[in-house]
Amino acid sequence: MNWEQLLSLRRQGDKNKRLRNEQDETRLGFDVDYDRIIFSSAFRSLQDKTQVIPLSKTDFVHTRLTHSLEVSVVGRSLGRLAGKKIIEKHPYLKEVHGYQFNDFGGIVAAAALAHDIGNPPFGHSGEKAIGEYFKTGNGLQLKNQLSAVEYQDIIDFEGNANGFKLMTQDRAGVFGGLRLSYATLGAFMKYPKESLPKKPSNHICDKKFGFFQSEKHIFDEVAQDLGLPIRSNDGTISYGRHPLTFLVEAADDICYTIIDFEDGINLGLISEDYALEYLIKLVKDTINTKKYNSLEYMEDRLSYLRALAINTLIQDAVSIFIENEELILNGNFEVSLLDKSGFKAQIEDIISLSVQKIYQSQEVVEKEIAGYTIISDILDVYIAALIGKMNNNASNYHKLILRTLPGFYQQTNISLYEIVLNTCCYVASLSDSAAVHIHNKIKGKQL
Repeated sequence: MNWEQLLSLRRQGDKNKRLRNEQDETRLGFDVDYDRIIFSSAFRSLQDKTQVIPLSKTDFVHTRLTHSLEVSVVGRSLGRLAGKKIIEKHPYLKEVHGYQFNDFGGIVAAAALAHDIGNPPFGHSGEKAIGEYFKTGNGLQLKNQLSAVEYQDIIDFEGNANGFKLMTQDRAGVFGGLRLSYATLGAFMKYPKESLPKKPSNHICDKKFGFFQSEKHIFDEVAQDLGLPIRSNDGTISYGRHPLTFLVEAADDICYTIIDFEDGINLGLISEDYALEYLIKLVKDTINTKKYNSLEYMEDRLSYLRALAINTLIQDAVSIFIENEELILNGNFEVSLLDKSGFKAQIEDIISLSVQKIYQSQEVVEKEIAGYTIISDILDVYIAALIGKMNNNASNYHKLILRTLPGFYQQTNISLYEIVLNTCCYVASLSDSAAVHIHNKIKGKQL
C-alpha cells in the first residue's frame, strides 16, 4: 500500500481523480465527510442508543452519540500526531501532492465519528438479538431460501456492515448514500471481508465482517481504489486493512476502556478506590500529585485522571503505529495497536473490572433481556407482513403494519434476502426508546 493512494478523495460516481492540490483549503473533502455524517439521520439516532446502560434514567451516562463524538476527538488527535510523523517521513506527500498532517486527522475523525452509526438499539446485545431471531427463532424457517453467505449475513448481523450500508447504499434520487471519500470509507472498514468464511485466521481483519452481500460491489470498488492488499485466494472478498483503521480502532478502544470505566464509577457501580488503583498505573509518570490532591470533588478527580489516561494511551498508540508503519502498509500487522501497548496489562485489568461491575450488572442484564424480546417481536411482525405482501397474501393486519414502515423499507419487488436484510437494518436504525414504543404499539400495550 502507498499513502498517496490510501488518501484518496474519490467518491462514488466520480469519473476523474480528485487531487489534493486542487482542494479548497477552507473546507477539504475530508471535512465534507465529517459534516455529511454528523447531519445524517442515522447519526442523530445515536443520541438514544445504548453505550453502556440501556434506557438509563440519568443524563450523565454516555450514549452512542456522546461516545462517538469523544472517539472522533481522540481519533483526530491520533490522526494528526501520526500524520505529522508520516509527512516528515514521506515529504513528497506534501511537496508533490499537497497533503497536510491535518488531512490524516480529518480522515480518522470522520471515520471514528461514524464507527457506531450502524449499531442496533440495546448495545451489542441488539446485534445478537437480530442474529438469534434467524438462528433459533421464527426466522430460522427462511434459512433454506437464502444462500449460505446471505444467511450468514443475518445470523451474524454486524453493526460495522450495516454502517457501511447506511453510508453507501443507493436510494430513490440519492446515489451512493452519503458519498463519502474513499479514504474515509477505507478507514471506517475495520473488517474488510465478507461474512464467509467465518474467522479463517487470527488476523485482526478476520475477527468479524465488514459488508453485507448487498454492498459487495461498492466495497470491492473502494478497496481496489485504495490499493488494499487482497488476502483471499478462494474467490471470496477479503482485503488487508487501511492503515488509518488502526487509529480509528485505537480511538474507540481508548474511549470505551477509560470512559465506560468512568461511567461505572460515577454511577456507583465501581468504587472510586478502584479508579485510583487502576488509573494511577496509567498516569503515574504524568500526574501532578499536588493538583490531584487539591481537587475536592470525585467528578473532578476522575476527569483529571481520565484526561491524563487518554493522553497517555494516545501517545502510546501513535508510537506503536509509527514504529510498525512498514508492517501495517504491507498488511502484515495482525493485532490492534493497544494489543502491542506497554499498558496492555493495565488496560485488561480495567476492562475486566468493567465487564464484571458494569456490563454484567443487574440493570444492564435485565434491560438486555427485554431488548431481545422487543427486537424479536418487531422482526416477527414486519417480516411476516413483507413476505405476505411479496406473496400477494398479506392479511389486513399485515397491511396496517406495513403502513407504519418508512417507504424505503416497504419494497417487496426485490429478493427475499434484500427484504429480510432491509428489515433488519430498519430495526437496527431504531433508537432504544423508538424500539420500545413500536413494540408497545404492535403488542397493543399502548394506544
